[in-house]
Amino acid sequence: MKKIGLFYNTEATKTAEAGKKIREALVDIPVDVISIENAGLKDFEVYDFLILGVSTWFDGELPTSWDELLPGLKTLNLKNKKIAIFGLGDQVNYPDNFADAIGILADTFEACGATVTGSTPTAGYEFNQSLAVRDERFMGLVLDFENQAGLTDQRIRGWVEELKIAFNDLQPES
Repeated sequence: MKKIGLFYNTEATKTAEAGKKIREALVDIPVDVISIENAGLKDFEVYDFLILGVSTWFDGELPTSWDELLPGLKTLNLKNKKIAIFGLGDQVNYPDNFADAIGILADTFEACGATVTGSTPTAGYEFNQSLAVRDERFMGLVLDFENQAGLTDQRIRGWVEELKIAFNDLQPES
């Protein structure tokens, strides 16, 4: 069976809440949860599929735990791995760098050979710009707990169903 690792900031309340909901929605699928605060570079190489959770801090920055891993992540060979990213942002107070952390991680992991999956439409959000947008779609699932908390569960459920299709290699190897 292919291995899935779910990496997110377990000490960041809203990111952890979203991560737990994603884990629960992946019912019947074995997934290891890895705290990004305690993750080592080798942890990213162990899994075939990586689900990464990140919030965008301040003016488009990564949280400290991700930022500290970034130089090392750039050295990994992640060819033949699929990744999906969920991220948190605030489209009202930070419309010029809404959910930028998703774009930062997507670019970093793609440069290491990984394939990003799980893009979502930008419709339903109001912002000026975002590093998370490519070809008019977000490079992952964007959640805005500050302004659209009521849409979180629905967005997670829909995204996870898409991931199940994107991660079609979840069948045991023959």
